[in-house]
Amino acid sequence: MKENAPERTLLCELADAWGVATEYWGFDGNKVMVSDLTLIRILASLGVDASSELSARRALEEARMRPWRETLPACTVVRDDRESRVAVHLPHGAGVTVEVELENGGARALAQGEDFTPPREVSGVLTGQASFVVPARMPLGYHMLRARITLDDGSTEVHGAPFVVVPQRLASPAERGMTGWGMTAQLYSVRSRRSWGVGDTADLKEMCSLFGAMGADFILINPLHAAEPVGHITPSPYLPVTRRFFNPLYVRPEDVHEVAYMPAAQRALVTWAGEEIKETDVLNEVIDRDSSWEAKLQALEVIFAFGRSKARQRDFERFRATEGQGLEDFALWCALCERYGEDFTEELSSPATPHSALQRLELAERIDFFAWLQWIVDTQLEDAQREALDSGMALGIFHDLAVGVHSKGADVWSNPGIFASGVTVGAPPDVYNQHGQNWSQPPWSPVALRESAYAPLRNLVHTVLRHAGGLRVDHVMGLFRQWWIPAGNPPSEGAYVRFDHEAAVGILMLEAYRAGAVVVGEDLGNVEPWVRDYMRERGILGTSVLWFEAYDDGTFKQPWDLRRETLVTVDTHDLPPVAGYLAGEHVDLRDRLGVLAEPVEKVRADAELERQRMMSRLAEHGLIDENSSEREIIEAMHRYIARSPGELLAIALVDAVGERRAQNQPGTDEEYPNWRLPLADGSEQVVLVEDLKGNPRLRSLVTAFVSELHTARQKVCAPPPIASGASLRRRRMRKRTAFPEP
Repeated sequence: MKENAPERTLLCELADAWGVATEYWGFDGNKVMVSDLTLIRILASLGVDASSELSARRALEEARMRPWRETLPACTVVRDDRESRVAVHLPHGAGVTVEVELENGGARALAQGEDFTPPREVSGVLTGQASFVVPARMPLGYHMLRARITLDDGSTEVHGAPFVVVPQRLASPAERGMTGWGMTAQLYSVRSRRSWGVGDTADLKEMCSLFGAMGADFILINPLHAAEPVGHITPSPYLPVTRRFFNPLYVRPEDVHEVAYMPAAQRALVTWAGEEIKETDVLNEVIDRDSSWEAKLQALEVIFAFGRSKARQRDFERFRATEGQGLEDFALWCALCERYGEDFTEELSSPATPHSALQRLELAERIDFFAWLQWIVDTQLEDAQREALDSGMALGIFHDLAVGVHSKGADVWSNPGIFASGVTVGAPPDVYNQHGQNWSQPPWSPVALRESAYAPLRNLVHTVLRHAGGLRVDHVMGLFRQWWIPAGNPPSEGAYVRFDHEAAVGILMLEAYRAGAVVVGEDLGNVEPWVRDYMRERGILGTSVLWFEAYDDGTFKQPWDLRRETLVTVDTHDLPPVAGYLAGEHVDLRDRLGVLAEPVEKVRADAELERQRMMSRLAEHGLIDENSSEREIIEAMHRYIARSPGELLAIALVDAVGERRAQNQPGTDEEYPNWRLPLADGSEQVVLVEDLKGNPRLRSLVTAFVSELHTARQKVCAPPPIASGASLRRRRMRKRTAFPEP
């Protein structure tokens, strides 16, 4: 560090002003001080120069003056259940009136309240502050504040800024009249005999129909975010190129409307494109996304070239108009990747460059094609969601929102100013990874988010929830604070950066309310306790995984001690299915891959102790005995969580069919086929969608689970749903049965 670097006290004060934590509590219970150099580098990523004593003092003064330089706050987010205030800054002595222009028309004048804040000099102008009262029960929505200032010379100025009113709380599943159970599945892994090597929207539709008939309210699937449009597709659904748009890999080509009207010769081209890749559906081999997409791309280009009716073309054009510039930029990025690969020149560094504008004209046809792909995915997801609701599901499709995006992806390219530079997101050291984690994903800048009125968050949630009834937010702490790691630093040498969670969570809730959706936040791991209280207050469910729910003495929690406001499951996609976990196969795998942080003997002994504690708890409740089989133990664990007060509960499809292999092994990349294993049973025989209805293990598990759930909750019929945004749509009253006979 330079000799004139700022003193620690000044640096801490500046960091606090910009939401950068200077210390944190480590997993071992000790307080950790963030180094000065790390603070300086993270502040630089926010556009704050703290490299010297002088620059730090200037930056601190600017931070203090920042609100006074804004006539109106850049973006105001308020709850609808309470009175709030808005500060206006204007030349001292000038007159001002403020009103809210409602998004659906009309305006509401705000009354001025008392404000005795002394005036301050701002850039040579004596500036005063006036406060205006926003009454409770303002209409929900995206509105605009308008301040009309009358200056001493009689002239007027009009200033505007976004003003968002969000719900205080989302209705709970119980308040919506749900029994509240569902299935979880990694969609890419669940294939049928008509799939193109990867589970797709048609397979999702079939599962929605089947599980809906069983009485399930939802099916929670992996993120369907778009991946690379050409070249090698990143297998992880949690490292997408964009979180707003969907991966056309999940399209079923034959289900595109136009295929039915093609001449035989053209339709044959579609059929031939899929013949070879379809042969892999019945094989227990690593899923080859690249080959699947190559085959689908051939078919989809034939279908696109065939054209559309005038009515269908108008539907497509309306879709493009609705998605707006975001879709056009994403489609341009895809076309550029196709032409140049992922490493663009400086001339193509963003959609705003002159060369990008020229390419937009030259690549117009390919842009049309990539936009069309998004429309096709959208229509097929709409069809699957319609089937889910028609089959009796209360929520239907439950999407998963990844925590971030690829550093060279479409989101970063399309809107580079919204991302902080020179840092990546990860996690500090914890008991599972004592070196910390670097996820190699660039974070949104909290400053840029506010200045954009949270448009990136609003747009992505709106798009993802268009045909869905639920959203799981991976690592929900990212809406509150994130662990930022300066480039070149090890993961352990980072700091927490705070976000305006009131605004971010409010935007998420408003979009969920309008979609009639339930929101679940993945709040496992290092989460501040108050965050869970805050989520409960707002009607956002947390996450409860039975394997992680233990008392201080290590014994598993009683079912009644599990949190009510959660989605309760037995395991997660980062653990082996129960069959493999009970057998200790996760220890063998981690030992074989060399990712254990402790001696294998100790890890194996700890795993056996954990298993014995689980068996003891299940036996205590009379759910198993010493002669219970693997299948009976798995059913007992699900009956156990059925006795919990959890608002939502879910069965993992891998547990239902006896799969033993983990879909993902944290801490590995190419060492293990993460996110590439097809669904199989305990003997590693592929389980296809057509096989699910007659699968004896699935039938037995669902019957046992639903029977236990109904007994525990003492009801067999769901009450009528309450009014909640888009959930006002009518849903038939129906009796919940364990499993329909074939």
